[in-house]
Amino acid sequence: MTAPTIDDAQRRARLATRHRLVPAERTADPVAITESLVALHSSDPVTVHLSAAVRMPEPALGPVETALYEDRTLVRHHSMRRTLWVFGRETANVAHHAATLDVLRQQQKLLAKALVGAGIADPDAWFEKAAADVLAVLADGPLTAREIGQLLPGLAELRLDIGRGPLAVPQPGHTRVLLVLGFAARVLRARPTGTWINGQYRWAAADGWLPGGLGEPLDPRTAAAELARRYLAAFGPVTTADVAWWMKWTVATTKRALADVGAVEVRLDSSEPGWVLPDDVDPVPDPGPSAVLLPGLDPSTMGWKQRGFHLDAALVPDLFDRNGNGGPAIWVDGRIVGGWVQRKDGTIRTELLTDVGAEHRAEIDRAAHTMEALLGDVRFTVRFPAPMQKRLLA
Repeated sequence: MTAPTIDDAQRRARLATRHRLVPAERTADPVAITESLVALHSSDPVTVHLSAAVRMPEPALGPVETALYEDRTLVRHHSMRRTLWVFGRETANVAHHAATLDVLRQQQKLLAKALVGAGIADPDAWFEKAAADVLAVLADGPLTAREIGQLLPGLAELRLDIGRGPLAVPQPGHTRVLLVLGFAARVLRARPTGTWINGQYRWAAADGWLPGGLGEPLDPRTAAAELARRYLAAFGPVTTADVAWWMKWTVATTKRALADVGAVEVRLDSSEPGWVLPDDVDPVPDPGPSAVLLPGLDPSTMGWKQRGFHLDAALVPDLFDRNGNGGPAIWVDGRIVGGWVQRKDGTIRTELLTDVGAEHRAEIDRAAHTMEALLGDVRFTVRFPAPMQKRLLA
């Protein structure tokens, strides 16, 4: 039986619809937005707020703050690719058991080695005592790492060399304990120390911040299948390489998860086959025109390893840094066509790298003015700027 075909045009239609780039799919609910993308990248705190805001009928920053810090229906947690994400609570638990636990084991080994190097004879016992001390000082509410260090000076004064040889980085003991507790979901990131553009967070005991923490333990294989299902629903069709890269799974785990969800093979315009969920083979309707400014590291930009269906290879040197981080991008009809920056005076400057026609150019100008109004007096620096940013700021 011949595999169904999903061409690049259909892939772009799916992306524009499911990632809420078309006006008809926008919503004021930040949790619904997050779930439609599986998760929001949080390596740069600006990404979280702008990725959500531009997908709202009336872009706003407040709903994300409310969901993260008051309702707590969204939660920050390290997971796939050791990246910091913002998840809906249920997805956070799924991702924790499907991906974070692998990272946790690596971090525990690094810490144990550093403790032995610092003369600690029993690293496991030391860590459990240190973890109990940290959780005890968090019992009254969230604190910054600095405040925790001041309350636990013995822990803060211990220097641990993380890494090997000349590349080893000395870190205070309490900082490393917090990191490992974070991967273990025993502590979670609460409000930042400054405004929404600040990436320094207070730490909270998980049970105090979210009753029950992230949730009940899950079987890792079951969790991997569920995470794969959510990823395919949002990003499918995807290649095997896309899944393995996005999750940072082994080939074996990737193939098993695809089999567990009953993924169906489809033909793509590229040479490799793709995968979709078994009920997602039929064509989707044309979603109509769309033009939107997405922030750096937006999930639509970073959701695939192989991006040829929405990104001309000739544009990559302008839009992605050497480590593969995508900068702020202009999207038209499900494809990247240029980039943008915020200048010092607050204006948004755009540059199109592909001809999109007068109607789309006018819509991009409107999107830029909307972004200016959304940001107001806020000025931010992109953590992972696109190479083209220098000339846009000149």
